[in-house]
Amino acid sequence: MAKYLKKFMLKVNESVLKNTVERAKKQNIIIPTYAQQRNPDLIPQKIKDEVKPHGLWDVHPRNLFRITWKNNVETGLYGDVNFIELPSELTGVKARIFGLVGKYFPTGAHKVGAAFSCLVPRLVTGEFDPTTQKAVWPSTGNYCRGGAYDCALLGTPSIAILPEEMSKERFDWLKEIGSEIFATPGCESNVKEIYDKCHELDRERGNSIVIFNQFAEFGNPIWHYHQTGSAALEVFDKIKKPGDRMSAWVSATGSAGTIAAGDHIKNVHPHAKIVASEALQCPTLYNNGFGGHRIEGIGDKHVPWIHNARNTDVVVAIDDENCMRMLRVFNTPEGHEVLAQAGVKKEIIDKLNLLGISSISNVLSAIKTAKMFEMDEHDCLFTCLTDSSVMYQSRLQELEQAHGKYSHDRAMADFERFWLGEDAQDMEELTYLARKRIHNLKYYTWCEQQGKTVEEIRELWDPEFWDDLFSDEVVNSWDEHIKEFNERTGLLK
Repeated sequence: MAKYLKKFMLKVNESVLKNTVERAKKQNIIIPTYAQQRNPDLIPQKIKDEVKPHGLWDVHPRNLFRITWKNNVETGLYGDVNFIELPSELTGVKARIFGLVGKYFPTGAHKVGAAFSCLVPRLVTGEFDPTTQKAVWPSTGNYCRGGAYDCALLGTPSIAILPEEMSKERFDWLKEIGSEIFATPGCESNVKEIYDKCHELDRERGNSIVIFNQFAEFGNPIWHYHQTGSAALEVFDKIKKPGDRMSAWVSATGSAGTIAAGDHIKNVHPHAKIVASEALQCPTLYNNGFGGHRIEGIGDKHVPWIHNARNTDVVVAIDDENCMRMLRVFNTPEGHEVLAQAGVKKEIIDKLNLLGISSISNVLSAIKTAKMFEMDEHDCLFTCLTDSSVMYQSRLQELEQAHGKYSHDRAMADFERFWLGEDAQDMEELTYLARKRIHNLKYYTWCEQQGKTVEEIRELWDPEFWDDLFSDEVVNSWDEHIKEFNERTGLLK
């Protein structure tokens, strides 16, 4: 067995698991495997027939089988990976830029997959008891929504913790799903306040809760390595032309889950760059900085425990003002008119509502990467469109109240200056020592504040740790636990 593999092999608590199996029987719960999420063709036809009648966001246990990049909203079942290619007329660069579309997950964001991967391994092994415990989801955005949704499907009570300045749509949705909600002080970048609330709840409620901290749960990057990374590679193999290169995976660091897709891509295409994006107003990786910003859902002021910093090639800091202005360009008639005049086809303009604020930041990071490395039409950069503008309609209203009615001239100025006019400023290509500097920042959050040890942080610098974590042996073993759980419920018969 490899050096670290034992760490990720799950142990079964049989006494708790009996309760969980009975709960699953009563709730009619069948759990998909990681292999089925990656390739829905493996899902039994019986399950597909039960999935099809339900809407994408319906709170029904069969929608666990819609936690995949391959939902087809037209047929109600599955197809190819959902993605969009953004043309040069829009991006202003020769390189080809592709975004995997998160809107077509339940909840409208891919974070529901990461939450699944944090919860389910503990559920099917008896480490979490849905009959006596609540699942706590600390988050700066969509993760707590994904966790609350997964809990609702699994018949498990949930607690969502998120900053009070997050969008109104997030809080409204959490109320509708029936989650207990705690709004912590501050904005997007106030992660420590979320951790503080977790510690408070832990002291108050003890064993009645289990905290699924996305910034430290290895189920999060495991899901993205095997699901998101595989999806990007599948799209590249489909769209590549002779001479094309898989050149980069670009992702906001956030919880450091999504960026793990780059580890998979780099294993297949060693010259591909992994680009970590964050807000210029809170440049933690770029400049050991701090502050508040408006790019919702990407978290800051610390380096997540699960970030494989040794594998990160570039850091880019994005001004949140660019994102807010482009949110208006992409979601108003005035902005659409400007884009059409620039030669962007209507079929692309009509899809720009697939980009939420952090998605805009991700694409802008890809554009800046293409400019920094002078990439050409054979360079293919991939990123994630985490969620859509559906979650930010209140932000559009706030922008109009603050700045007045949008106009054609203002939209043109925004597009030219805050999109096409961006260059390779506020970027750093990381040396070995720069990567280690970022890694060492974990000490102050995780060892001094969150109880991790120096020995553990040293393990995270060992490449073999990540090789073992992302190995097929780990995820296959987890799938075996899921299969055994489904067999015990008897619902697949």
